[in-house]
Amino acid sequence: MGGHILVDQLVNHGVKHVFCVPGESYLAVLDGLHDASIDVTVCRQEGGAAMMADAYGKLTGEPGICMVTRGPGAANALAGIHIALQDSTPLILFVGQIERGMREREAFQEMDYRAVFGTQAKWVTEIDQVERIPELLSRAFHVATSGRPGPVVIALPEDMLVEMADVADAPRYEVIDAAPSAAQLDRLSQLLAEAKKPVAILGGTRWDADAVAGFARFAQAHALPTAVSFRRQMLFPADHPCYIGDVGLGINPALLKRLQDADLILLVGGRMSENPSQAYTLLDIPVPRQKLVHVHPDSAELGRVYRPTLAINVSPAAFCAALATLPAPQAAPAWSEDTAAMRQSYLAWSDPAQVKTPGKLQLGEVMAYLEAKLPADAIMANGAGNYATWLHRFHRFTRYGTQLAPTSGSMGYGLPAAVGAKRAQPEKMVVCFAGDGCFLMHGQEFATAVQYDLPIIVVLIDNGMYGTIRMHQEKHYPGRISATGLKNPDFADYARAFGGYGERVETSAEFGPAFERAVASGKPAILHCLLDPQAISPSTTLDKIRAAAEQAQA
Repeated sequence: MGGHILVDQLVNHGVKHVFCVPGESYLAVLDGLHDASIDVTVCRQEGGAAMMADAYGKLTGEPGICMVTRGPGAANALAGIHIALQDSTPLILFVGQIERGMREREAFQEMDYRAVFGTQAKWVTEIDQVERIPELLSRAFHVATSGRPGPVVIALPEDMLVEMADVADAPRYEVIDAAPSAAQLDRLSQLLAEAKKPVAILGGTRWDADAVAGFARFAQAHALPTAVSFRRQMLFPADHPCYIGDVGLGINPALLKRLQDADLILLVGGRMSENPSQAYTLLDIPVPRQKLVHVHPDSAELGRVYRPTLAINVSPAAFCAALATLPAPQAAPAWSEDTAAMRQSYLAWSDPAQVKTPGKLQLGEVMAYLEAKLPADAIMANGAGNYATWLHRFHRFTRYGTQLAPTSGSMGYGLPAAVGAKRAQPEKMVVCFAGDGCFLMHGQEFATAVQYDLPIIVVLIDNGMYGTIRMHQEKHYPGRISATGLKNPDFADYARAFGGYGERVETSAEFGPAFERAVASGKPAILHCLLDPQAISPSTTLDKIRAAAEQAQA
């Protein structure tokens, strides 16, 4: 039967986990999962399920698998597909579909999935013939993982799933890759030898722990100052002497100046899209004033926005492996002192003790506590909002596979990502950072954490508003507050209502003991942290933003 054939192919391709919201449109697949060697996480909303699958794909490099029902279920899942597209995450979404004979009558929950998902996925298809399931799933795994990874959407007509067929399994997929040529490596060595102020920026996907370690060795041998792209901190250890910070929102001004003054940029894996490029101002378009070496696994990204001096069409993993063949310089490079100075600038910028904000709860002190107490392999998950600035600026990521943060800026991501991470890697501590507005976009997935006994810790920062939007309102329309205020529940009670652990935290001194009690509870936990609304960012307040805006308009 089609549903069982599909599950057999998932097993054949090494799938270990499926995240889903069940639906009658794919009952035959659910029946196939009943006896399969695949763990299933039942979620409370399709957007959360897709985000859990995205988190799984980010952590493992294998396609996260999500299953949802047709119509409204598919529409809910679109948020997760958009994240996977912009974040270059391998993901396969299976969607139930109406019977084939009912098409184009606007049948119950009918959707044209190619039209709906066509601009948000690498490939969208519908399986009309049960015999083609092995073929099309094999293609889906290859498309999702090769080149620039991303999401694939497969629609499953309900009647096709119950048809019978005798088919052979397709071979397990293999990720397609290449290696840089000797000529490309020689040219890279030449460009480095000619440079006076080089900088490396690491981003994108198709990294692994070996690649991160390999680039770290290369950077140390060349004293190469190395930054990471927006929300890609886990790609280079923050305790490395060459690490100089992240290139994203709220960038260290000294780092920004260093990038502007650079004569060579080695961009590995990333695209330098809007946020890391500072709204496309950091590099001139189409020809940057800096020499640019762009390493990317997808040829379509090379020259798409920036014309590189040297384009290398390979994955970061393959590139970093090849770097080991390059000879180390005979003497300390001319930029060694600059690297050391930028390193000190990063250490000062990322020191939470330097920041004091209004209110009894100091997020700098919270971050300092976590930095001291969390294991190095703890996974940190967050969505979008000003609260995330504290995590990205002050938490020093030192291990690959410890960060789940949407470069797409999607709110609501942190909680389902934390659940997905704990399901995938239950041995690791998982901490979710969320704002009050961000959390309630997928807060129902706390029930999923309780259902599967996943002791994640949610640090919920509550300032009673959509803080990022309020910040921009005060900057552009000072004093004219509209649609950003929030009236929130007691989130500690919320946690207890679901069967988890909850505490209310109002001062810095209360946070550490509350965190320890949350961990000791062994339950999914929410620490409801009350933040003064004026503490809008580590560097300013709402009043200061408003005053500056009013002065500018005067």
